[in-house]
Amino acid sequence: MQDTLLGALERWRRDGIPARPGAWLATAAKRHAIDRLRREARYRQKLALLEAEPGPLLAETDDRLSLIFTCCHPSLAPEAQVPLTLRAVCGLTTAEIAGALLISEAAVAQRISRARRKVVAARIPYRVPASDELADRLNQVLAVLYLVFNEGYLSSGAGQPMRRNLAEDAAWLTELLTRLLPSESEPLGLLALMKLQLARTHARFDAAGNLVLLADQDRSLWDQLGIAEAVSVIERAAALRRPGPYQLQAAIAACHAEAPSWEATDWLQILVLYDMLVGIAPSPVFRLNRAVALHRVAGPEAALREVDALQLALDGYHLFHAARAQLLLELGRPEMAELEGQRALQLTANRAEQALLERRLELSEQYSGPH
Repeated sequence: MQDTLLGALERWRRDGIPARPGAWLATAAKRHAIDRLRREARYRQKLALLEAEPGPLLAETDDRLSLIFTCCHPSLAPEAQVPLTLRAVCGLTTAEIAGALLISEAAVAQRISRARRKVVAARIPYRVPASDELADRLNQVLAVLYLVFNEGYLSSGAGQPMRRNLAEDAAWLTELLTRLLPSESEPLGLLALMKLQLARTHARFDAAGNLVLLADQDRSLWDQLGIAEAVSVIERAAALRRPGPYQLQAAIAACHAEAPSWEATDWLQILVLYDMLVGIAPSPVFRLNRAVALHRVAGPEAALREVDALQLALDGYHLFHAARAQLLLELGRPEMAELEGQRALQLTANRAEQALLERRLELSEQYSGPH
């Protein structure tokens, strides 16, 4: 009922109060309850699998993992595999996928439509591929699980700021993947990254539902057992001696998770890890994150130069403008910081992020004075 009332506040504000509010609430609450019972039943089944004696690996895989591998078939265009999977398997909306991939909704819809026609025409089988076929699809499968987790961890939509069930489902599927491919290091890296992020869940939002930045989080609320488990997974991955982007991201997250305070964070080590990450996966988003670490090591001017170089690639990404606004504010340029903050606010629908950006905008206005 509580989830239903929250949904009503959001939906009725947008669509208007229904003719029969009581009936609407009763029906929606019943659906929420059924969904919750189903999730809990699935959880108990999954827990039983983990506790049972190990059997054939393929028999233990979740149906969605089979479907993800189907959608990531090599006969599909690489740029279509991820959006198709996110839509068909994980149920993300076209808008959510567009936000995650930093492309337009029209482009997402077109890619999904083409991919669906191809699946039918090529009669692609629904199954986890044989062992000798797995490697060809692994990178795309990992990309899908990573994006699903990110959407759950901090939603791009206007609903709940965090969809924990979605994030935990992605972590569950990733753990299944590590059992399916025990000699592959990158699934382990991704699993460790997810575990580290989930370990901070209880400190990420305050009682009012506002987003709490890493620097301000109460670290006593972090799940230390979860952090220790994640570090152990990182060590298992490192022992395979095949470093990759997910392992490096997990190592960066571990630097944050193991620091006793924000001030004690080893930013130089984090910057070195980002240098390695950008070296093997030169993504604009990774370069933006590296600039944030550079800020802590070399100051805001050096960081702003790095951020400005990403203008063309990340102009539609709200965190680019949010980072630039913060740097401009520190450099004593509040008017420009306010413009960047407004742009960031326009580009996100997440309520918690919007509230945080609005608080920052208020700070910019205080610095700049009345207009």
